[in-house]
Amino acid sequence: MSSRNRRRIGSSHSSKKGLGRNVLIGLILLLIIIGAAAGFILFETEKPIITLNKNILFLGSPQEIQITATDQRSGVQQVLITLEQEEKELQLFSKSFPRQAWLSKAGPATVEETLTLDVQKAGAKEGKATLRVSVHDFSLNGKLQGNATTQVFPVTIDTRPPRVHIEHAQQYMTPGGSGIVVYSISEPSKRHGVMLDDTFFQGYPLKGSKRRFIAYIALPWDSDKPERMRIVGADQAGNEGNSTFSMHVRGAKEKKDRINVSDRFLNKKIPEFRDNYPELIGDNLANYLVVNRDIRTRNAEKIADICKNTASEQLWQDRFLRMAGAGKAGFADQRTYYYQGEPIDHQVHLGIDIASTAKAPIEAANKGKVIFADYLGIYGNMIMIDHGQGLTSLYSHLSRIAVEPGQLVEKGEVIGNSGTSGMAGGDHLHFSILVHGIFVTPIEWWDQHWIEVNIKNIIE
Repeated sequence: MSSRNRRRIGSSHSSKKGLGRNVLIGLILLLIIIGAAAGFILFETEKPIITLNKNILFLGSPQEIQITATDQRSGVQQVLITLEQEEKELQLFSKSFPRQAWLSKAGPATVEETLTLDVQKAGAKEGKATLRVSVHDFSLNGKLQGNATTQVFPVTIDTRPPRVHIEHAQQYMTPGGSGIVVYSISEPSKRHGVMLDDTFFQGYPLKGSKRRFIAYIALPWDSDKPERMRIVGADQAGNEGNSTFSMHVRGAKEKKDRINVSDRFLNKKIPEFRDNYPELIGDNLANYLVVNRDIRTRNAEKIADICKNTASEQLWQDRFLRMAGAGKAGFADQRTYYYQGEPIDHQVHLGIDIASTAKAPIEAANKGKVIFADYLGIYGNMIMIDHGQGLTSLYSHLSRIAVEPGQLVEKGEVIGNSGTSGMAGGDHLHFSILVHGIFVTPIEWWDQHWIEVNIKNIIE
């Protein structure tokens, strides 16, 4: 064999060796990269995020909370809630998730739970404690224990309901009538008032007292006697105390009224409603029925919502003023509407209509704050005044509004002028009184004797 051939064979052997070494180095580098990537995934250090829907300070009766746990890297492994008290740890909630993968997200990225914390069932005692809310992910970081986030809440365990004492409860009412309940509560309460069946009437502090409260109550015009009447008080831990009472409900007289709807009235009114409600289409009578039914319902919902915006103090004093003039329609008149001699609709009139001269000045019936001053469907140009503690007066069909929302007005101050806006056939004022959004008869509130006997003498 020649020396040239020997050199070629040696060169070929050397090349194979170098190639094998390069492949091995490449494999080692690839394994290192894969290992580093796996380590980066498996040992990630990003901590989960916890969000609660409320700040917890007190625990007593079973309390519902919403918790959201988020981990976008390895996923949520466990949600744990414990209570620590006197060196004891009580478990209130625990939920774990099985691992679904190793080199990709192993658990859910987001966990949302609505749960009930029941410290009495867990065996907690009255007094101070520490609530811990923890979330663990699927990372192998931290000696294979994973990343964890814990929120700590110093809390007070209170399982005793407040004591409710009734000082006065309305004894006689009629449907469409008003009344008051006066009571005291043994401890600060975040929610208290009167329940008539399922209707809640918020209570408010009486002037000069931190533990004595008043709740104005009302019965709708078509109400039966409530089956369950009680005062409730819920403390900050959610414990609810209550005290029951009873009253006599006297039936109201049924009042019927007939309203004739003419083409002349429709031709005059429907353009106004179309301007304010562009969705109205079709003939005048069809539009009228939509307004008298659907828009009336929407107006009532709007008024009830407005009445929720009430001052906590009593702004009014003594009787409410009645506009001078003749009464044209009464409270809770049950109206049947006729067109060309045929009945077409049936509604209830929840106010009192008073007519005087055209565009007569309208005065605030009592002191308060204007909470609405605008156009509203069947009521036309309308003003609502908040008199505090859930009591509201309403003035509608106005030709002019002279006040703005947020403005304080005195009793007798001119707030506008009467008119024919809305569902009005002639110039008059439609006046209403509402108690926590329930229409009641204004006649009681116009009567100084009724106010003294049913309210003033009791709270003073």
